Amino acid sequence: MADTKKKVLTIDANGKSIGRIATEAVKRLQGKHMPNWAPNTDSGQPVEVVNIAAAKIIGEKMKQKKYYHYSGYPGGLKTKPMREIWEKDPAEVLRRAVWQMLPKTKLRRAQFFRLKIN
Repeated sequence: MADTKKKVLTIDANGKSIGRIATEAVKRLQGKHMPNWAPNTDSGQPVEVVNIAAAKIIGEKMKQKKYYHYSGYPGGLKTKPMREIWEKDPAEVLRRAVWQMLPKTKLRRAQFFRLKIN
C-alpha cells in the first residue's frame, strides 16, 4: 500500500512580507501547486511557518491597518490596530491573512487547520 502521508512544507518568514508568506501558504494549503488540483477536493499539504517575528511589515501598516470584529449587538463593532495584535502575537496577523485569503467554502476550515506557525 502506498504511503499517503503528505510532506510538510516549511516556510522561513525571516525578512519576507506577511502577504507574500500568506500567499505561498494558501497556494500550498489548497494544493494548487499539484497537477491533480481541483477546486472541490482537499488535496493540499501541511504548511509550517517559522521565524514569524522576523517578518517584514511594509509601509505604514502597523499604524494604519485595523482589524474589525462585530459582536452582533448595536454599537458592537470593535477595532484593533495591527500594532496591538502584532505585539501580543505576531502569528495572529499571519493567521488572519491566511484565513481571509482562503476561499469561503466547506473546505476552508480543514485547509486552515493544516497551517502551523512557530
